[in-house]
Amino acid sequence: MSSPSIPPSAFAPQSLLDQLRWRYAVKRFDPQRQVSPEIWDALEQSLILTPSSYGLQPWKFIVITDPNLKAQLPAISWNQKQPLECSHLVVFAARRSMDAEYVDTFFTQLCQTREVPRESMSGYRNLVVAIIEKMHSHLDWNARQVYIALGQLMLSAALLGVDTCPMEGIVHEEYDKLLGLSSSDYTTIVACAVGYRHPEDKQAAAAKVRFSAHHIIEHR
Repeated sequence: MSSPSIPPSAFAPQSLLDQLRWRYAVKRFDPQRQVSPEIWDALEQSLILTPSSYGLQPWKFIVITDPNLKAQLPAISWNQKQPLECSHLVVFAARRSMDAEYVDTFFTQLCQTREVPRESMSGYRNLVVAIIEKMHSHLDWNARQVYIALGQLMLSAALLGVDTCPMEGIVHEEYDKLLGLSSSDYTTIVACAVGYRHPEDKQAAAAKVRFSAHHIIEHR
């Protein structure tokens, strides 16, 4: 099987930096502006393409656009308005636990996708099962994987000129109840509001406060 060719860069280094400096955690979204289906499909694909340890993808992404459902969210989001005013709200849920059955589900998909015999992956499969069986907390590990997906969504949105606001200020148990997750294999970890900033959101003009490279980057 030949290796895929390296695509030409769609963004010059300065363009990437410009978009990262443009983005911020939006405090006020414009409820009249919605993300187009074409752009939203690309953002959903960015979630699907998120990397994860061993490729296990221990997550579920719940996209909320229903006005009636969104109207219930501020009360369980520390009274923040972003879930109500944004175009789409993504709730990132992690698997509560991992087991051999889930690993086998992944390896079935792997073998089908890459067209390789199941027995050729048995050694790797057994290694992954052994690793997850030794984990102290599956949920802690899975939650860390979820944050990789959150970062991928935020970066992808910025590159497409779409605003976001990551939200840990939510009542996780109430989100689980509202979304029917309480008795499921998944639980809410974090949310991200997606849409377009309101023209009167004053935070858009605020200077970014970041430590300098001297403080946080070491070259060795």
